[in-house]
Amino acid sequence: MNEISPNQSAAAALIGDPANFGRVAEDGTVYVRTPDGEKAVGSYPGKSPEEALGYFVRKFEALASEVALLAARVRSGAMVPQDATIAVNRLRTNVKELNGVGDLQALATAVEQIIPAIEDGRGAYEAKKLAEKALKAAQRETALAVKEKIVAEAQSLALSESWKTTGDRLKVLLDEWKVAPRLDKKTDAEMWKKFSSSRNKFDKRRRTHFATLDAAQNKVAEAKNAIVTEAESLATSKDWVATARRFKALMDLWKASGRGKKNEDAKLWARFKIAQDQFFASKNADLEKREGSMKANLEKRDALITQIEALLPISNAETASKAFREFARQWDKIGMTQREKRVALDTRFAAVETQIKAAQEVQWRKTDPVAKSRANDVVRQLEEAVANYEKQAEKAQASGNAKKAAEALAAVEARRQWLADAVKGLEEFTS
Repeated sequence: MNEISPNQSAAAALIGDPANFGRVAEDGTVYVRTPDGEKAVGSYPGKSPEEALGYFVRKFEALASEVALLAARVRSGAMVPQDATIAVNRLRTNVKELNGVGDLQALATAVEQIIPAIEDGRGAYEAKKLAEKALKAAQRETALAVKEKIVAEAQSLALSESWKTTGDRLKVLLDEWKVAPRLDKKTDAEMWKKFSSSRNKFDKRRRTHFATLDAAQNKVAEAKNAIVTEAESLATSKDWVATARRFKALMDLWKASGRGKKNEDAKLWARFKIAQDQFFASKNADLEKREGSMKANLEKRDALITQIEALLPISNAETASKAFREFARQWDKIGMTQREKRVALDTRFAAVETQIKAAQEVQWRKTDPVAKSRANDVVRQLEEAVANYEKQAEKAQASGNAKKAAEALAAVEARRQWLADAVKGLEEFTS
């Protein structure tokens, strides 16, 4: 037969309806039945018999729950055996003195069954203590590993020159140190000394670096102050092109001057930007005023380019050149036109100019006496060559040398073609 555990016994005391062990007399007195007979447990004036009985049942159930809870804690090893014995004695008294309705005998038995469970639970308690000790040792090892890792990383960062990143990382490591589990006082102190030493070493190097940087930034500030002063002096300039170029150069100087202190750089940049914006705002306003005249100038150029292109095709290079020179003077007198729109017009203008120059060159070649003489010589030499090869062909045919005759005729044919081209070239000098 299986042994009944104390908490099972306490639960058994609650099986069924505890109210079955009680009754309410006509005068309102509530009784509980025990193996020794009925016992009065009290009354509940002003309440119905059911409510009065329920009140004393609840008192019984509450104590039975305490018994079951104690039994469970004893069996789990959660209680020191000595404390469990004291608790059993207390419950034994509470059961004996209980004014409640339920199976009091079963409940008393459940309390008594906790006694042997205390001895059985002693081993569980010791095991729990050992487990807690092992856990504590493991937690110490974990904490030690965490802090050793923090110290090792801090030591590796002591010589870093990534000032911002490393500074931020050391702050994170400090936060991790603060939340890491504590070790014994001596070990914690030794490890903190190593960690703090690495942080102090980095901080000292960083302060030295930024002291040097301050000196360099002061030079940057001087250079940028000079740039800003010049920019402010140019803010009201009306020399649009030269000043715009100078502002670009100042911008390049600004970039080349390096980085200064953040706040001071921002203030100087704001002044530079104000001066620059003032100039370009005036420049743009002036440009808007000239938009009307540039539009009119564009219309003039449109009309004039049509007349210029009317010179094509060229029949007389000299006449066309003279007319083009006059148009060019008019073209140059026309005022400013928007650059992107003038490019296409200038391209058309240049195309006409190129054709006129080409026509003049052709005309010059036709009137060049040296070239004409050279062309005459070429025609004469080719005519002589044709006649010479024709004689050679006739002799070869007469002597029956068909191969040599064919070669001579081929040479005649080739030179006749060359002669035709040379004659055309010569005709250019007479046309």
